[in-house]
Amino acid sequence: MHKKVDIVVVALSTPILLGVYEDNKLIDSIETDEKSSEALPLIFEVLLAKYEIKNLFYANGPGSFMAIKVSYVFLKSLSILTNIPLYARDAFYFNKNQPIKAIAKLYFVKLTTKIETQKLENAPICSFKLHDVLEYDEFTKESTPIYGIGAVG
Repeated sequence: MHKKVDIVVVALSTPILLGVYEDNKLIDSIETDEKSSEALPLIFEVLLAKYEIKNLFYANGPGSFMAIKVSYVFLKSLSILTNIPLYARDAFYFNKNQPIKAIAKLYFVKLTTKIETQKLENAPICSFKLHDVLEYDEFTKESTPIYGIGAVG
C-alpha cells in the first residue's frame, strides 16, 4: 500500500521545486535545474510508482511564459487522465510576495490582490520556496495559468 500524498509543483523558473506532503506536512522535496518539459515526466513517473497522489497543486504564474504553459499542460493532462484534482495558487505565495522577473527591467508585482507589471531598477533576486505545511484553503480549483503579459514579438 502506497502512502497517500499531495504534490506541490513550482515550475516558474530554475530551479523547479516539487514537494511531497503527507497529512499536510512536507515529507520530501525535489529540486532540479532541468527544463520542466524534460523533468516533470521523469519525476512524476517515480512519484506515481512510489505514492498514491490525492491532489496536485501548482504555482500558476506569473513567471516564465513557457514554464507556466508546460507545467499547466502536463499537470492538467495528468489530472484528467488519473482523476487527481488540480489546484493552483499564484507564484507570490511561494516567494513571500517579492517581485518576479517578466522581461528586461519589467517585473510582476502583487498589490493586494491585483498583479501588474512595474519597471524596477533594483529588484531583489526572486527565489521560490516550498511551505513546510500545505494549507488547502490557500489554493483554488481555478487552475488556468496567470501569464501576466502577452507574448512579446
